[in-house]
Amino acid sequence: MSINELKLAKELIRKPSITPKDAGAINLLAKNLKSLGFKCQKINYKNIKNLYAKLGKSSPNFCFAGHTDVVPPGNINDWSVNPFKPNVKNKKLIGRGANDMKSSIACFVAAVSRFKKKKKFKGSISLLITGDEEGIAINGTKRVVKYLKKRREKINFCLIGEPTNPNKLGEMIKIGRRGSITGRLSVIGTQGHVAYPLRANNPSSAMIKILKKIKEIKLDRGTKNFQPSNLEITKINIDNHADNVIPGSAEAVFNIRFNNKHSSTSLKKKLNAVFNSITKKSKCKFNIKYEVSGEAFLTKPNKTTYMIQNIIKKITRIKPKLSTTGGTSDARFIRKIAPCLEFGLIGKTMHKIDESVSLSDLKKLTNIYHNILENYFK
Repeated sequence: MSINELKLAKELIRKPSITPKDAGAINLLAKNLKSLGFKCQKINYKNIKNLYAKLGKSSPNFCFAGHTDVVPPGNINDWSVNPFKPNVKNKKLIGRGANDMKSSIACFVAAVSRFKKKKKFKGSISLLITGDEEGIAINGTKRVVKYLKKRREKINFCLIGEPTNPNKLGEMIKIGRRGSITGRLSVIGTQGHVAYPLRANNPSSAMIKILKKIKEIKLDRGTKNFQPSNLEITKINIDNHADNVIPGSAEAVFNIRFNNKHSSTSLKKKLNAVFNSITKKSKCKFNIKYEVSGEAFLTKPNKTTYMIQNIIKKITRIKPKLSTTGGTSDARFIRKIAPCLEFGLIGKTMHKIDESVSLSDLKKLTNIYHNILENYFK
């Protein structure tokens, strides 16, 4: 059976799988994979549907990973087409998920169908697909990785189809990602009347000192593979409804995107020392809650990385840069069981109104994935 990437991309986009709703996207994908001989295991946790599909039983196992969930479309009236009724305009497929990343999944399935049709191979091909990448990512790939580890399922190399290219197909491969840690800080003082400051203790004074101090910390100068780590203050709040009252508490939220010179543990230690020092001098107290969405990691380039880089260069005539820029992705979970990299479409329109992919890039990406399989299983 031959599967066409454009046809399958349209079918997937028609499923309004806004996180955490699946809307039939996983079942549609499983149906297509079963037609190619894949054994499909649906791994569902709470309200999230996931899929691990495998063709063949032996090693090596080449895995393609991705997600069928999408972000909300926003105001549908702002779109030139219904976001869940995909349409081709000016040689571009428009629809929610056309870029991030239903089309990449369609390209991989089309590449497998073409590869399987041409020859037999020694090894196995798998797909790890989640419906929980755009959300909090608790019951998606993270859970599937635990399931695979428990079953001692071996993945030798994984390619994730996230939209990695800034402007042109072939510009960028992601070989790692920065870590991300969010801190929710509360400073507790003593509430009182503004006319009697000696009877109160304004927590905003300590909060201002803390935020100034942590913003001024130079975490590092970057590394060969990573840009410098960066802290940004994202929220400051004093819930005070009266102008003549000194508040009892102040809150702030910050996020650090950090490289592999740090861990979330080392950053917590550094930050807590600042909070302790300043609140102690200010005679305040503090509470801090940390949320770590991922640690920094780097997949050291190997022969498979360079093989993929060369194939992309051959087809797109651009040598892709090996990069670690951008936000977090599900690679942060998969790298615990397999070396992985990310390569997909152009990320310019992801999460935007009229999200789109050019038909030319769809064909090229299918061709790239097909050539990767041919070279990997030589």
